[in-house]
Amino acid sequence: MAKPVRMGVIGCGAISGAYLGMAGNFPIVEVASCADLDMGRARAAAEKYQIPKVQTVDELLRDDSIELVMNLTIPKAHAEIALRAIEAGKHTYAEKPFGINREEGQRVLDAAKKRGVKVGCAPDTFMGAGLQTARKLIDDGAIGKPVAFTAFMMGRGHEHWHPSPEFYYEVGGGPMFDMGPYYLTALLNLFGPVKRIMGMASIALPERTITSEPKKGQKIKVQTPDHVVGTMEFENGAVGTIIQSFAMAHPIDQDKQPIRVFGTTGTMRVPDPNQFDGLVHVRGRDEAEWREMPHQFPTGYGRSIGAADMAYAIRSGRPFRANGEQAFAVLDLMAGFLESSQSGEAITPKARYQRPALLRADLPFGTLDE
Repeated sequence: MAKPVRMGVIGCGAISGAYLGMAGNFPIVEVASCADLDMGRARAAAEKYQIPKVQTVDELLRDDSIELVMNLTIPKAHAEIALRAIEAGKHTYAEKPFGINREEGQRVLDAAKKRGVKVGCAPDTFMGAGLQTARKLIDDGAIGKPVAFTAFMMGRGHEHWHPSPEFYYEVGGGPMFDMGPYYLTALLNLFGPVKRIMGMASIALPERTITSEPKKGQKIKVQTPDHVVGTMEFENGAVGTIIQSFAMAHPIDQDKQPIRVFGTTGTMRVPDPNQFDGLVHVRGRDEAEWREMPHQFPTGYGRSIGAADMAYAIRSGRPFRANGEQAFAVLDLMAGFLESSQSGEAITPKARYQRPALLRADLPFGTLDE
């Protein structure tokens, strides 16, 4: 086993638990420090997850022993923290989205290339057994040639449960920038590069009222589309529709399988791309019932597998899967849908995309390299 990569975490809100609780399953990662603007949150995270050091953000970035910064701040701070980490000579892995616009994302990629460090970004749910199995089945011809797809995330929005939901309705938020990365990353991994897209977007509910504590009763002015519909044509010929909405009172029941892929010889129900180990179902052209397909990859992984895969790459130099180029391709698509809605024209993606390799199915849980 290679020497563990020492990782520092910036941003210790509720989201950190999903990452830090899983990180201990990967011997390649050592969570060495945590930082937050609220030092109380940093200390609480350190105690809960047995992290040995609590630092300010500046202290963590100056700490020469920290090799990789996990950036769990709010979206509008993602690029700023990434650039500071890169300037300090550290690799960085961020929560999605990669930035709130293409310009931010490109600055991060350019800075990392110049400094000679690696950049990764969530989501890493596409590395779960559900989506890895779905991709392999499609690649192996289980439903013939993919022709069409639907990818729907439709809900009410976050002001009903989140303690501080304002940023979900700022520029860089909304359903496309919040949930879209899960769906677009899954689609890119299933089908490969995108040829062109078109989008339509609206602000369906210009003002929202928070009903969760502690800000119950406060109003939110919605600054970015809360309902986005896109049409996507992939280079492999598949054409389909994506809907990302925070404006649905009673969304369609997708049975936790909100992506459907329609092929020439069958149809696939793809599991929730916001989860890791959902079930895959296939129904052949002449079959009366759906068949549950067994997972072909290890189950039990959660958020931070992308950072662990990146840590292996830091040690060995190999490519890693949840990389900055993939995250930038997703950012390019999300911005493109909104631009297309304004212009009424089709958008050709600016970012180049190459599918990362499937996980190795022969390695034990917690090990991503030999």
